[in-house]
Amino acid sequence: MKIMIEIEIKANDGGRRLDRFLKKYFGEASLSHIYRMIRKDVKVNGRRSRPEAVLTAGDTVKIYITEEEAAGMRTGEKEYHALRQFRIAYEDDDLIIVEKPFGLLTHGDQTEKKNTLSNQVCAYLIATGAFDPRAEQTFVPAPVNRLDRNTTGLVIFGKNAASLKRLNACMRSGHEIKKYYLTITAGEMEGPMDLRGRLAKNSRSNTVEIVEKDGKEAATSVRPLKKGGGYTLAEAELITGRTHQIRVQLAGAGYPLIGDTKYGSPAVNAAVRKKYGLTTQLLHAYRLEIPGSVLSENDKKDVIVAESEPPERFCIISADIFG
Repeated sequence: MKIMIEIEIKANDGGRRLDRFLKKYFGEASLSHIYRMIRKDVKVNGRRSRPEAVLTAGDTVKIYITEEEAAGMRTGEKEYHALRQFRIAYEDDDLIIVEKPFGLLTHGDQTEKKNTLSNQVCAYLIATGAFDPRAEQTFVPAPVNRLDRNTTGLVIFGKNAASLKRLNACMRSGHEIKKYYLTITAGEMEGPMDLRGRLAKNSRSNTVEIVEKDGKEAATSVRPLKKGGGYTLAEAELITGRTHQIRVQLAGAGYPLIGDTKYGSPAVNAAVRKKYGLTTQLLHAYRLEIPGSVLSENDKKDVIVAESEPPERFCIISADIFG
């Protein structure tokens, strides 16, 4: 026997397509099943609707399915860890910028699904009352940028759907949000470099390769800050946001990151492992600049700036090399 599920669209789900909303709401349902439901069993404000129809806050979605079908398509209520390993660099009503520590995943993967930066930030926002999962149909605060497990530094989270959408759009454009990293490379750079090229992912080796055509465009601007002893302390501005972009482009330019086991120099890595115990790359997202207009055309703040000091290990190695 069919029942009727009635859903009132909240502000954080407004602007979402009907098919995408239902796919979020019924997390275990296939997309083909969602389309069948829309054709036969779903009404928006009392009328049949198309999958691509955009919902607005206040709309009513009615779904006519059996209890068993509904239960089989809904995912269980997600638990968020209260453990907090991050520090807060900046927070307002729309976003929070946190400092990710070494070894913590931004998102879950096959090796770790619970103790992630995303879950920790959600737990913090629940504790402070900024996010109530029981009041939301599908929205969850989410990161705008992603750092590798062993890369440290600043990660932006959108606290509501409107800010998350605008931040994601600006991050994809590669122009409005400025992202700066610190790293130590093998080799002494002669001067600033603008690295441009195309990158393609090799899924078998989980690496990225520089290619002549196809692939995705990648752009990084690099500026040496200190050099000596065969090394460079460098600032890298990430213009685009490709996987392993800074690591592979600097390696391709002849200045691999020290400790980088995927793209680095085996001889250099052996030396820094012996001297410092370093077994992973030194890469730290230390500065973000976000125009206030990204979040609101009437925002009085010209630029939101967040900064993060490199972790202790980075500072110790840098001080030993460069004085």
